[in-house]
Amino acid sequence: MKSLRNRIAALLILAIVSVVGLATLAATQALHPPLQEATMDPTAKQFQLLIALVDNDRDAAVTKGVILTNQPASGLEDEWLSHYLMSSLSRTGAARQAIVTKSPDSPALTASVNLGGTDWMIMEMPDLRPPADGWKVFAGWVVLIVIGSAAISIYAAAKITGPLGLIEEAVGRIGEDGVLPPIPETGSNELRTTARALNRLSSRLKSAMESRMRLVAAAGHDLRTPMTRMRLRAEFVTDEEERGKWFADLEELDSIADSAIRLVREEASQDPAESASLDALLREIVEELNQLNLDVTATELKPVRVPAGPVALKRALRNLVINAATHGKGANISLARKDDKAVVTITDEGPGIPEEQLAQVFEPFFRVDPARRKTVPGAGLGLAIAKEIVERFGGRISIANRTPIGLVQTVRLPLVSAS
Repeated sequence: MKSLRNRIAALLILAIVSVVGLATLAATQALHPPLQEATMDPTAKQFQLLIALVDNDRDAAVTKGVILTNQPASGLEDEWLSHYLMSSLSRTGAARQAIVTKSPDSPALTASVNLGGTDWMIMEMPDLRPPADGWKVFAGWVVLIVIGSAAISIYAAAKITGPLGLIEEAVGRIGEDGVLPPIPETGSNELRTTARALNRLSSRLKSAMESRMRLVAAAGHDLRTPMTRMRLRAEFVTDEEERGKWFADLEELDSIADSAIRLVREEASQDPAESASLDALLREIVEELNQLNLDVTATELKPVRVPAGPVALKRALRNLVINAATHGKGANISLARKDDKAVVTITDEGPGIPEEQLAQVFEPFFRVDPARRKTVPGAGLGLAIAKEIVERFGGRISIANRTPIGLVQTVRLPLVSAS
């Protein structure tokens, strides 16, 4: 009931049922039941004529088919109809005792009119009441109204919310590169208009992303020429300390340019996924970083294969491990299977990240403390590149603080499906 389509359908059903219900109520009020004079009185007049015939010539009345007995007819008495008949008899002639009964063996009603003493006249009479199973007819009427209104309402709600469903479907089709495949501009006018708008939005978004990637790549590439000239000029600085500062700044600029170009390449990359041995990649990373004198250990690496490009995935995991080893006083890696996923956990013993800044860690050039740029190498793009690569292969990265200190980086990747 939380969806807009269900709410619209429920509202339409309620509206239709309410209108039909009010119309039915108005009809029953306008069409009153027939008056007593128009229903029971004609029957009472017939009884009065037969009574007069019996009083005048009893034998002739019996010959004509009048049934006379010394007791009323058997059956279950209907007190309301009995009272109704006696009232009509008193209104059309002499008042007489009357009993209306119904036998389980016959669908008709039987009227017994007292002629005086023990003499009774027996006669069948029409049953003008609604049928006993009228409630079934009414229930069927209500059910038909509800079913019909529900069918119409659901169809109308589907038509009204069609464009919204198209938007939801389109969002679900957005690829890892953020591009929406073209949507067929068919169907009703509303659907065609919505599809046309989404296609225009997708085209503009794709153009904007390509423009941004070209801009970043061009900026990173164009920085190389002035940086080379600056490096040549720095060679002629006589002051050793000043020359060292120049080279340090140039190295930082060079690192930023390289990282920016790599980030753009990862965003634009469409390399097909292969079957990569995740545990083997992590062992290679541990060995390589230990050779660089970084404190990296692996406690448990379960054999796991994931659908990913080995080179790109190794680059992403290396960035995460270097981040932990550099900022967290060492990194510990573990690999396990959980809920049909390969889960890589990287923990450290560093100061962690303020909670209010955790949501920003994957933003390009993000640093917890900008002042650390002078003491810690890097351009602040390692996590952004890692996130881009992992999500391209259907995975997810999360970062959280540990208790009492440290940080935990968790990478979840799908497993290679069994063939």
